[in-house]
Amino acid sequence: MTDDVKAEVERQLAVMRNGASEFYGEEDLRERLTEFVRGGRPLRAKLGMDPSSPDLHVGHSVVLQKLKTLQDLGHTPIFLVGDFTARIGDPTGKKKTRPALDADQVRANAATYVDQVSRVLDVSKAEVRFNSEWMETMSSAEMVRLCSHYSVARLLEREDFAKRHKEGTSIAVHEFLYPFVQAYDSVALEADIELGGTDQTFNLLMGREIQRAYGQLPQAVITQPLLVGTDGHDKMSKSLDNTIGITDPPEDSYGKVMSISDDAMLAYYDVLADDTEPWTRLADERRRLGSGAGDPLAFKKALAWALVERFHGDEAADAGAAHFASVIGRKEVPDDVPETSVSVGESGDIGLLDLLRQLGLTKSNGEGRRLVEQGAVRIDGEPVSDASSRLQPGNPLIKVGKRRFHRAIID
Repeated sequence: MTDDVKAEVERQLAVMRNGASEFYGEEDLRERLTEFVRGGRPLRAKLGMDPSSPDLHVGHSVVLQKLKTLQDLGHTPIFLVGDFTARIGDPTGKKKTRPALDADQVRANAATYVDQVSRVLDVSKAEVRFNSEWMETMSSAEMVRLCSHYSVARLLEREDFAKRHKEGTSIAVHEFLYPFVQAYDSVALEADIELGGTDQTFNLLMGREIQRAYGQLPQAVITQPLLVGTDGHDKMSKSLDNTIGITDPPEDSYGKVMSISDDAMLAYYDVLADDTEPWTRLADERRRLGSGAGDPLAFKKALAWALVERFHGDEAADAGAAHFASVIGRKEVPDDVPETSVSVGESGDIGLLDLLRQLGLTKSNGEGRRLVEQGAVRIDGEPVSDASSRLQPGNPLIKVGKRRFHRAIID
């Protein structure tokens, strides 16, 4: 190996290692990476996501950014939509059996994914695959063969399975199939590298073993840290309503970052920062904050701007900052408040929870009731404490949380 080849191999490995929580199989990868540097084929880097909801959030972008980094190194990124595994339901971190989604739900959710991923990854130079391609044609005999390569005892070593088994909590048989299918995806795609969060470590490493069983070289596994949600303690998750969506309006994304704690703010920078502008400008200030100096508020504003710019561009980031300064900082009502006409029907009035849902401010009566109980709903500037309130005809200004306004035209 020439010095130039060796130097480039070590540089790429260092880039892969940078920011990762764990890098398994680095030595397995070195020979393949050396062949690539000498002019051989690019490595195949796989990232799978199940369309269990229609929206991707900033937590998902952590591994997407790593996949983009591998693409920039000259390798082939594979974004795998787990439309088959979503119908099983990933048991990772679940305390009880998770209901599987039906095919229509999965199809509707998956339809939004490629557009959202394109905000991070150059999808025109990537493979976008769906694991139903091979799983829907797998015979029963082939599934039995796949499952024969791993024992129940090994599956019960997985933390969530082990805990539920110990507590006597039900584990459905189909949940055991999930890691097998995810592992077989690596076989079908002939993956050299698989990316995922630290909560996926068991499944990713199982992929290495299943590849060996099918006569393939095992993939390297690179895990990325999980991003904490806006609540500051649980991981970012749609089910916990603590997310910043990749497609959230810029003013919402900016405001959500401004609402997080100072400790969470530093964690966001540490997990999300890369070596591009505007993130590099924040590096010195991050070091000062870590030593107890610096200006936390100025840093948080710069962090919010950088995050919005990443997914929406600099003009949208400027608009998000301006909206926050006027609506939150000076407690002003924005100029572009949406208006919706709502009919009271025969009753002559309308229930608050029904109104919030019709205006698109909540998705369900349960969510609306929780927001009222939390003091997050205001009508014409006054807080509402009774979720059973009813509104008469008029044009009330509804505010939910710190940033969402809607004018209801009730007639």
